[in-house]
Amino acid sequence: MREQLFSSVYEEVLQLCLQSGFQRQTDIRETLWNLWLPLAIDLAQYRTNRERPIIQGILGGQGTGKSTLASILKLILRYIGYHALCLSLDDLYKRYTDRQALREREPRLKKRGPPGTHDIELGLRVLSQLQQPQGLTQIEIPRFDKSAWGGEGDRSEPELVSGVDIVLFEGWFVGVRPIDPAAFDSAPPPIITESDRIFARDMNTTLQDYLPLWDRLDRLMLLYPVDYHLSVEWRQQAEHQMIASGKSGMSDAEIEEFVNYFWKALHPELFIKPLKSNSEFVDMVIEINPDRTFGTVYQLKQT
Repeated sequence: MREQLFSSVYEEVLQLCLQSGFQRQTDIRETLWNLWLPLAIDLAQYRTNRERPIIQGILGGQGTGKSTLASILKLILRYIGYHALCLSLDDLYKRYTDRQALREREPRLKKRGPPGTHDIELGLRVLSQLQQPQGLTQIEIPRFDKSAWGGEGDRSEPELVSGVDIVLFEGWFVGVRPIDPAAFDSAPPPIITESDRIFARDMNTTLQDYLPLWDRLDRLMLLYPVDYHLSVEWRQQAEHQMIASGKSGMSDAEIEEFVNYFWKALHPELFIKPLKSNSEFVDMVIEINPDRTFGTVYQLKQT
């Protein structure tokens, strides 16, 4: 099955990867054979043993390849005979006007991203509908346009879907849970000032509101960089490529400030690293190397 599947999907996977910034076809072939195909086959088997659609969570910081992985798995699963849906935590952002009102009440949430900027009730409603054994005739899937309102972003027209078998739910803190507030007393940079620590504690408290969403996950996969600082470098590389192609992009200093904003909210050393060995919530860990190829894969529990 694996050999035949490889031949069937390779050309489409290749084109998708080249559009996503992969540089070497050798890496694509090896990753397809050693990682993406086994993951898709395992997901298909897991779904076969369930009487309802499943939700596979994909957790990873900026630049780890969450959305690319979800797109590739969706493609492969189509060849296996399963209808997969890609859903991002970004798709659950509050509307532009609601986020503007939120910023008025809470100036520290100057940009979208951290806990508190998402419509949790919307997410719960959509995931609940998607998990119905027989499925609804049509389900409205929220989509988010990051380019709207000069880059502030807003909801776009929802996507109408039916007959979904597998939901690939990805995001930079999908599945992340609150930690002991005492951890912020000696938090790593960029959490430096007392106001930083207060913000981090408040975000930690707000994270509690997301637990009903995470309870909808059937499984959770963690994409784990060997060094979380690589997210800055990867984001800079992406912006440089965008600028070289003639599009506008952030400067290196703006990127660092942007990433630090996320780290001040939910620092990867405090929130992500402990999950690497937490088999209660995480099923699999995939290490991401500095060149963005995959390294060691840890199966924390059999499902």
